[in-house]
Amino acid sequence: MKYSSVLLKLSGESLAGEDGKGLDEKVLNRYAKEISDIVSTGVGVAVVVGGGNIFRGLKGTGMGYERVRGDQMGMLATVINSIALSISLKLIDIKSEVFTSTPMEPFGRYYVRDRALDLMNRGGVAIIAGGTGNPYFTTDSASALRAAELGVSVLLKGTRVDGVYDSDPEKDELAVKYKTLTFDKALADNLKVMDMTAFALCKENNIPIIVFDMNCSGNLLKLINGEEIGTIIS
Repeated sequence: MKYSSVLLKLSGESLAGEDGKGLDEKVLNRYAKEISDIVSTGVGVAVVVGGGNIFRGLKGTGMGYERVRGDQMGMLATVINSIALSISLKLIDIKSEVFTSTPMEPFGRYYVRDRALDLMNRGGVAIIAGGTGNPYFTTDSASALRAAELGVSVLLKGTRVDGVYDSDPEKDELAVKYKTLTFDKALADNLKVMDMTAFALCKENNIPIIVFDMNCSGNLLKLINGEEIGTIIS
């Protein structure tokens, strides 16, 4: 086992399946199974989920909403997704708890680092919702922040593609995949894998990021076991 603890970042869109909106039960159940496979190895697991399948904060500005209010709606969307993932884990007997970045009982327990660590150390999955609790920060930034707080070995970003490319592989068939990247190159080349705040947090705290295809069954477990999958940024 290469990593003792991980933070898994999932996009909200990924939970929606092919439709791109709402929640897909099959996807949730599949992701829960993938997570259970690594929990069974003894790895400490935290998860941060986006909310783009329900509402994206920036979308609100185009609808005439204040950015702050739009971002708050996006944070609430992550809570819905986190509860859904928690239910899917419970159905296969995996302990989990939803933590929220702002007080939101009874929907989730207010996030305190030591509470989340205690759950992870007892074989449970800490699902951290609500972004950072502040507007103007993405869930990528939230995942980097929680990864640093929890002292995880690696941040795993599960996506629809199998790594980082020099252009969008879904639009450019000549796109070239990177096997490894430095944080500086990812920033210099404006590779939109994560935002600058997330990169800066991970770089400063020496947390590598691995971008991989979450929809390829078994990838998560293979990564934990040290197989070279996706793109590693360090």
